[in-house]
Amino acid sequence: MKKIFGRINLTWPKVIIMAIITGIYTAIMAMFPIAKDTSFSDLTATFEVWIFFGIFIIMNSKSAKDSALKCFIFFLISQPLVYLVQDVVNHSNLFMTYYRFWILWTIACIPMGFIGYYMKKDKWWGLLILIPMLLLTAEEGIGYFSKMMFSFPRHLLTTIFCISALIIYPLAIFNNKKVKIVGVVISGLLIILIILVCIIKPPIYSTNLLSNGENYQFDDAYKAYLLDKKYGDLSIECDDETNDCMIHAEFKKAGKTEFILESPDGKKTTFNISIRRDTYSIKEKSN
Repeated sequence: MKKIFGRINLTWPKVIIMAIITGIYTAIMAMFPIAKDTSFSDLTATFEVWIFFGIFIIMNSKSAKDSALKCFIFFLISQPLVYLVQDVVNHSNLFMTYYRFWILWTIACIPMGFIGYYMKKDKWWGLLILIPMLLLTAEEGIGYFSKMMFSFPRHLLTTIFCISALIIYPLAIFNNKKVKIVGVVISGLLIILIILVCIIKPPIYSTNLLSNGENYQFDDAYKAYLLDKKYGDLSIECDDETNDCMIHAEFKKAGKTEFILESPDGKKTTFNISIRRDTYSIKEKSN
């Protein structure tokens, strides 16, 4: 790890090639259907892997100015490519829609790369520079640990990456024993926080499945329930003023099961349901 964080001759051609490969790979993962909602596409939406690239560049730069410029150029090339490749392939307009947000982070890479370089000085204030990156990595770790709990093994690799990064960064960046120990303690506390937050507040996907209307007629005298209770709970909620009713779901994990809408006289309508972290699909079973 020490070689990765400070002992690589990171030339400008290497930075540019790395930026091109990273940008194109990210775009492919964003378009590849089988990669959707997996660890392989997570870097298309969140920061954890990009933080790694930033630290990698910083630690292998020759000066604060070199670090600032290489971080800026890496993200100036890689981030637009993510959207431009998708625009070319899908004839979309993602670049104009989303890059206005990422260009601000790209510009911020100049001061962040410059200041980040001083982590190499192996002083206690180098740890203060690293802490925001640890906190942001931990924040992403909470999100992906929660997603992994809901739809295991999806996002397992990203969860492992975030937790590993929290430990590796202080160990690999610093040689000063005291700074290293304090950094590992901070990272350890953040890992405990990730686990506790997700255990205390387990992931729940709340949504509405059906409303009464032309296709299905029901009221609060009906019952709605999942065939397999491990996936969550259903309830029928009605508006007293409009008499509109809907089937509300509190899903606890991803998977496939059936749900039943049962009338007061015992007549049952059965549906197949496929649950994902933030979406679902249902289809009535034929008799």
